[in-house]
Amino acid sequence: MASVLQLTDVSIVRDGNTILDKLSWTVDGSERWVILGPNGAGKTTLLQIAAALIHPSSGKAVLLDERMGAVDIFDLRPRIGFVSSAMSRRIPGNETVLNVVMTAAYSVTGRWNEEYEDVDLARAQRVLGEWKLEAFADRTFGGLSDGEQKRVLIARAVMTDPELLLLDEPAASLDLGSREELLQLLSGFAKSKSAPAMVMVTHHVEEIPRGFTHALLLADGKVVSEGKLDDVVTAKKLSKTFGIPLELSSSKGRFAAQAT
Repeated sequence: MASVLQLTDVSIVRDGNTILDKLSWTVDGSERWVILGPNGAGKTTLLQIAAALIHPSSGKAVLLDERMGAVDIFDLRPRIGFVSSAMSRRIPGNETVLNVVMTAAYSVTGRWNEEYEDVDLARAQRVLGEWKLEAFADRTFGGLSDGEQKRVLIARAVMTDPELLLLDEPAASLDLGSREELLQLLSGFAKSKSAPAMVMVTHHVEEIPRGFTHALLLADGKVVSEGKLDDVVTAKKLSKTFGIPLELSSSKGRFAAQAT
């Protein structure tokens, strides 16, 4: 399948500090990637490039066959679903869950004077059902738990049938039950042939959903390893990435790591 993201020698430099250092990486449309690395590795910055939110300081970034710098990013961004904690802070707390999802059709974060068709309403209701949120349709976004808000944001991101779905630490701050429920849903979505290419950032191997196919390890803005999940997520490579000796175990398609 054709690539949806292709980065060649991409660097990001801010105030003289190199955040990403000549990074090259390609994501195909059928792949589901997890990005792992310590704090400050450049994971979120990499995702912001993939979301067409920032331009590289140098190098070449091609998103959905469009080269950054030679395309109107406002035409490009609606084709990319992006879920982050920053997005949750932009959603009005008194907005209903149904409207949070449906307003994705206009790329706005709050219901105003837009006119929606029946197909928009039906699509939003169907997506809520897929993410087990149909009972929350009339609840306010601000009244939901962290786990419920994360699921609403993912439902919003897939509302417009994106060609690339980006998830920035979707399981962060969730309790065990909420995390596992979210990972089950993400796993089912990742295994669907109709799902878009997916890239998820996390700090923890325990948060890698089943169905993900590839991994990218980052440290100090550089690629430590990349490729198929089982080839990359190993004790040796994780130890190198995080700078501490680690043991790795796996069971039924899930990983767990701890210091030796």
